[in-house]
Amino acid sequence: MTPIGPIDSSVVPRFAGLATFARLPRIDQVSRADVAVVGVPFDSGVSYRPGARFGPAAVREASRLLRPYHPGLDVSPFERAQVVDAGDIAANPMDIPQAIGTIEREAGELLDSGARLVTVGGDHTIALPLLRAMARRHGPVALLHFDAHLDTWDSYFGASYTHGTPFRRAVEEGVLDTSALCHVGIRGPLYSRADLTGDKELGFGIVTSADVMRRGVDEVVGGLRERIGDRPLYVSVDIDVLDPAHAPGTGTPEAGGMTSRELLEILRGLAGTNLVSADVVEVAPAYDHADITSIAASHVAYDLVSLLAMGVSA
Repeated sequence: MTPIGPIDSSVVPRFAGLATFARLPRIDQVSRADVAVVGVPFDSGVSYRPGARFGPAAVREASRLLRPYHPGLDVSPFERAQVVDAGDIAANPMDIPQAIGTIEREAGELLDSGARLVTVGGDHTIALPLLRAMARRHGPVALLHFDAHLDTWDSYFGASYTHGTPFRRAVEEGVLDTSALCHVGIRGPLYSRADLTGDKELGFGIVTSADVMRRGVDEVVGGLRERIGDRPLYVSVDIDVLDPAHAPGTGTPEAGGMTSRELLEILRGLAGTNLVSADVVEVAPAYDHADITSIAASHVAYDLVSLLAMGVSA
């Protein structure tokens, strides 16, 4: 069956109508979903500035200008696969463990339907239940984590489930393939050198934002592809991996980050890998200016959708 694509912008102006991601059909308007964009408006796990609960809505609005053909990947993703907007997972904002359970269950249901997911957060707490759902379907997955921060700390204020702890929990729970883990874009002050030691013991490699600048995109991509091989791959993008000049609307900004161009080119360099799903998190529109951050996040999500669509048709 030919996929149903976005609303025709030559008939209905981009600024008209309800905002779904890239103006795609809702999941209830199609008979199948190969790739589903799903929001998780949850930010109860943040340690500094709140507001990422409004990220999914902002990214959907910013995605109105996305077009059907991706020249960087030479693909028309909405023709290659049935891509849909699956709405939001309504996670309990007052109870983090309950919210995690809801996200894991509903993400699992979407995966069981045959869809691959691009999840828009929300804070980075949501990565843990998403990885649990992925591991039930694929076994332990490889992870490329784009972020200014490690997110492998043990706890915040005694809480084990926060936006700074998901990948430590994921390693402890066995849902990650510890032979194929890497952070990209790390920078900024840490609590101590022990943060790096502990992170390495969990199995992570680190590509800093300075490494991207000095080594260049092509060399970085080559190293990442060698590290992950052909394992099932999950990509998690915290929008604060970008410099605040490119993404001011986020909860924990750090100077010295990657450009949006560098991030998109690295993602495009993952074409042909065994990407199974992905997320884009930590867009907090209250701190944004001229929609800079939500526009960047919508393009990141579009690139991830395109990579997944290429895999569906392969």
